Amino acid sequence: MNILFFLIPVMLIIVVIAVYFFFWAVKSEQFEDLDRQGANILFDDEEDLTDSEAKSKE
Repeated sequence: MNILFFLIPVMLIIVVIAVYFFFWAVKSEQFEDLDRQGANILFDDEEDLTDSEAKSKE
C-alpha cells in the first residue's frame, strides 16, 4: 500500500512530461508534413555524395 504513495506521483509527473512534449511537438510543427519525410528516404541527394561516390556514378 505504501508503494502507491510513491508510484502515483511518479506516474503523474511522467504523464505531465509526456503531455508537455506532445504539445511542444505540435507547436513546433513536427507533424505538419509527414508524407515528404517518408518519401525522402527513397531519393538520393546529389549534394550529399562524397567525391568518390560522385565519380563512381559518372
